[in-house]
Amino acid sequence: MQIITPVIAGNYYHIYNKGNNSENIFFDNDNYLHFLRLYSKYINPIADTFAWCLLKNHFHIILRIKEYNEIIEDNFQYSTVEKPKAIEASKQFSHFFNAYTQYINKKHNRTGRLFQSRFKRKHIDSESYLKNLIFYVHNNPVHHGFCKDISNYRWSSYGSIISNKKTNLKRLEVINLFGNISDFIEYHENNYSDLIIENDF
Repeated sequence: MQIITPVIAGNYYHIYNKGNNSENIFFDNDNYLHFLRLYSKYINPIADTFAWCLLKNHFHIILRIKEYNEIIEDNFQYSTVEKPKAIEASKQFSHFFNAYTQYINKKHNRTGRLFQSRFKRKHIDSESYLKNLIFYVHNNPVHHGFCKDISNYRWSSYGSIISNKKTNLKRLEVINLFGNISDFIEYHENNYSDLIIENDF
C-alpha cells in the first residue's frame, strides 16, 4: 500500500507528477501558460514557490506550504461559492489538477485521466537538499535532452530567478541560498549533481 506523505503547513516539498502511461500533459504553448495561470489561482495563495519546471509529460515544483496566518483570504480562490470551513492545501492541489485536466480534455478532445496518479510529494528536510533540488529541477530539461543549456529552456523558473522582472517566485530567498546571483548561476553551470529522485521522470 502506497504511503502518502501529508502536506503540512510550514514545510517544504518537492511536488511532481507525470502523464498517465507517460503520455504528454502539455501539447502546445497555451497549455504551459494555462497550467501556470491555474497554479497562480489555486496554489500561490497557499504556498511560496522556489522553483519549477514543466516538460512535455511531467512537471517538478519546489514550494513551501504557508502557515494559516500567512494566507491572505481576500486573495484565496475557492472552488465553490461557499467558503470552506478550513483552508486545506491538499484540496487546493486537487482543485488545481482537476481544473487542468478538464481544460486539457476539453481543448484536445480527450477523456479520462490525465495524470498517472495522485501528485507525488517529497518532504525537503534540509537546506542542502533544497539547494540540490533547485538545481535538479532547473537541470531537468538538460537531463532529458530538451536542451543543452539550462538557460535556453523556456518553461522553468531559472530565467525568472536570474532576471529583474516581477515574479511570484521567492527569488531573493533562492539567490541567498546559493550566496548571490553570480554563485547561483555558477552553481547551475558547473554542478553535475548525482542527486537521484525516486521514480525519476
